[in-house]
Amino acid sequence: MTDEAAPEREFVQSLARGLAVIRAFGAERPELSLSELATATGFSRAATRRFLHTLLALGYVRTDGRLFALTPRVLELGFSYLSSQELPELAQPHLEELSRALGESTSASVLDGPDIVYVARVPTHRIMRTAITIGTRFPAYATSMGRVLIAGLTDAARDGYLAALRPEALTSTTLTDPAALRKELDATRERGWAIVDQELEPGLRSVAAPLTRRGAVVGAVNVSTTASASTLERIRDEFVPALQATAAAISRDLELAGG
Repeated sequence: MTDEAAPEREFVQSLARGLAVIRAFGAERPELSLSELATATGFSRAATRRFLHTLLALGYVRTDGRLFALTPRVLELGFSYLSSQELPELAQPHLEELSRALGESTSASVLDGPDIVYVARVPTHRIMRTAITIGTRFPAYATSMGRVLIAGLTDAARDGYLAALRPEALTSTTLTDPAALRKELDATRERGWAIVDQELEPGLRSVAAPLTRRGAVVGAVNVSTTASASTLERIRDEFVPALQATAAAISRDLELAGG
C-alpha cells in the first residue's frame, strides 16, 4: 500500500461524525431533537442516537429526554487549542490598549480553511447582529482580517483558495467577483492592511493588519466600527497607523516568544 493511501486508511470516520454532531449546535440552534440532529448532520437516526449517547456518557451533551444541548465541557476542546497557542495571550493586552486608544472593538484571528476564527477580542459595544466570541467564524473573503490573511498566503496557496471559493453576496456591497477580489488581495499585500466597508454586514466597517512571525503571516488584528461612527477617511488617517503599530508590537512579541 502506498504512502498516499495512508491518510485515508487512518481516517476515523466515527470520530469525524461525532465532531459533526457537536458542530450541528450553534447560537441559533442551542437545543436540537434527535430528528433535527439527524437532518442537520445527514446521518441516520440510529447513527445519530449512538453518537449522542456517547457524547452524553462523556459529558459533552445533556438532554431533558427530548431535546439535546451541549454542556460547558465542550469548552475544554477549544481551551486546549487556546492554551497551546501563544498568539491569544500575547495579543490580548495590545488589543486592550488599542481599544482604549480608539474607543472601538478590537480582535485577533487566524485563518482556518475558508474562514477566519476569532482567538482574542476586546468588545466595546454590540455592532453586529451576530455576537462575536472566541471561536466565532466568518467567511474570510468578506472580512478585513480574512483579506490580510489570504493576501499573506503563498501564491500557490492563495490561488488554491480562490479556485475553491464560491463567494456569496452577504450584503449589497460584498465583493464576489473573483477578478476584483484578486485585485483587492494584491492591493492588500502591497499596502499591508485592508478595509472592508459593509461587506460582511450593513453598517459595519473594519480595518485589519497582519501579524507575522519569521516572515510569515500567522494571524491578523482588526478594529471594528460602524459606518455612522467612523468615516473611511478617519479609519485610514487615525485607525490604520494605530493598528499597524499594534500589529508590529504583537509580531515582535511573537518573535521573542519563539526564541
